[in-house]
Amino acid sequence: MILTGGRKVFSVELRSDRDVAIARRRVGDFMKEQGSRELMQARFVTAVSEVARNAVVHGGGGSLGVFSFPDRRLVGVECRDSGRGIADIDAAMVDGFSTRNSLGRGLGGAKRLSDAFEIESRPGTGTVVRLTGLLQTRR
Repeated sequence: MILTGGRKVFSVELRSDRDVAIARRRVGDFMKEQGSRELMQARFVTAVSEVARNAVVHGGGGSLGVFSFPDRRLVGVECRDSGRGIADIDAAMVDGFSTRNSLGRGLGGAKRLSDAFEIESRPGTGTVVRLTGLLQTRR
């Protein structure tokens, strides 16, 4: 698991689009406090927004936990929902896949914007997405 060794520093309940915005802002603020460059913040909070929004839209809500890895210069996120799950994860990761007539770039885009990415889901059990972002320091 990519979050092994991390320490949970806060969590955000995800029930609405407002909560997704709150999660995005809090993760960005945390990264800034850790000395992260703005580019790294922008990339990672975009990935966080995608997975958090999926939890709200497709999972009926959930929670997002944020993890610190002080010795590894990483930030980690675990997003959980109790929705219907993803029947075919490989298909869901391909750009263009959508169950809601969207652009279908959410999960694949989140993976590309993250340092590490993992997803667990089975129909009827919900989904857990874990991702990490680098905290490259400003020079």
